[in-house]
Amino acid sequence: MQSDTTIINNETSTVDLYNNTANSWVREQAISLSDFTARPFVLQLCEPISQMRVLDLGCGEGYCSRELRRRKAAQVYGIDISQGMIDAANFQETNNPLGITYEVGCATNLSQFNDGELDLVVAVFLFNYLTIAQTQECMREIVRVLQPGGRFVFSIPHPSFPYMREAAYPFYFQVDGSGYFSQRDQQFAGRIWKRDGSWLNVQLIHKTLEDYFNSLNIAGFTKMPMLKELRVTPEHIALDESFFRPLEDLPLHLAIQISK
Repeated sequence: MQSDTTIINNETSTVDLYNNTANSWVREQAISLSDFTARPFVLQLCEPISQMRVLDLGCGEGYCSRELRRRKAAQVYGIDISQGMIDAANFQETNNPLGITYEVGCATNLSQFNDGELDLVVAVFLFNYLTIAQTQECMREIVRVLQPGGRFVFSIPHPSFPYMREAAYPFYFQVDGSGYFSQRDQQFAGRIWKRDGSWLNVQLIHKTLEDYFNSLNIAGFTKMPMLKELRVTPEHIALDESFFRPLEDLPLHLAIQISK
């Protein structure tokens, strides 16, 4: 019973967080740290996108959904647990129609999709909001809705990152101590900055690398994944040294691609 209660509380806090801050996430160009250090690399892993049927799982206000559609995806579906985020995504779709379908939904239940209906599932910083059990449920659903040979591309905060630096600008998760293994499935608050000096509040339910790879295996993925460790590059520092330099040479995110 305690496990179920934890899941409900985690989901509720995530919904509240993003319902309250949805408008702060709306943008048409890169502005937050991970818009530079993660999303371009995730989208690159998604290629080829043209004519694909794509699900953007945990789509937020649709930043990546819009880019996937601009890269000629045949269909893009965006699902997020936050009504505020979906409202923000639909507002932008109304103002600049791209033919994207958005709806409120849960990542662990994709019953609106048939078996093998999709070519590509993308989840950009979704799993840091899910427990280990929820991650396994979600990945099982992703295996089900992907056609044979379909691809799953996702990004996560690098599991070691929160334990490698103090809670400071321009990106952190406030973990308690150094318990990398003992703090599995515990939720921590975090913050990620934009280049304009404002910030966005984020969350982390900590999981180890082993947890993620076990979840892929349990879900039914059997092929070798492609993994990229994402970090601040020299190009980032040349663009804005004061913003990116504090994170130089740290493992910020992981981007993973795996085929069914």
